[in-house]
Amino acid sequence: MALRSWDGDAMTRLYPRANARKGRTQLKSLNVATTTATFAPSTTIFAQGDRCADVMYIAKGRVRLSVTSPQGRTAVVCELHAGTLFGEGALAGQRRRKSSAQAMTSCTIINVATAEVRRRLHHDVALSDWLQSQMLARNARIEADIVNQIFNRSEKRLAKALLLLAGFDEHQLLRHALPVISRNVLADMCGLTRSTVDRLMSSFRKRGFLERQTLQNGGIQIHRSMLSVVLQD
Repeated sequence: MALRSWDGDAMTRLYPRANARKGRTQLKSLNVATTTATFAPSTTIFAQGDRCADVMYIAKGRVRLSVTSPQGRTAVVCELHAGTLFGEGALAGQRRRKSSAQAMTSCTIINVATAEVRRRLHHDVALSDWLQSQMLARNARIEADIVNQIFNRSEKRLAKALLLLAGFDEHQLLRHALPVISRNVLADMCGLTRSTVDRLMSSFRKRGFLERQTLQNGGIQIHRSMLSVVLQD
């Protein structure tokens, strides 16, 4: 979930974001048999304990991975964006899902049967290289998320999550609309309580970082000045 760092008048990305369209085209060019499914926001894509049948690729939308302990406590592992592979534990011999995957926004997911991937990996160098690059990028993002949770204070974590949800690492607009997402999901993403998220969102509105849209269904838009919260020491 790394944002770009400020460098004069430009923005420099710390971790490159996968190109969803390029990845989808590459999957087709590899001639791998796939199926496509769509999921509405807050829909479960797979649940912890489900059988590992497919490796999945996010063609559109955002997906949250979470884990529930035997005591019933749930923790968010990471938030994945379009252009990311997930569910690849099946390739390592996992028979059951170790986490749950939920659509955070409207999602288009490409499924590749595990048996198909395993068969092709033995003799298809291009597919092997692509999967390896996907997994290395995923590990870098998860590592960045862990560091963020350990060292960044609550306000900074929430500001970074909102900027990423609005896609401010992809464009240079002054303001951009936030996708519809519940406060509870935001709290899970940032490792905060719902009351803390409510308090911080109220503070962001008073400081002009968040504005109510008047022309598009009254949703919330985020102002680019929110970057000041993320970039401050």
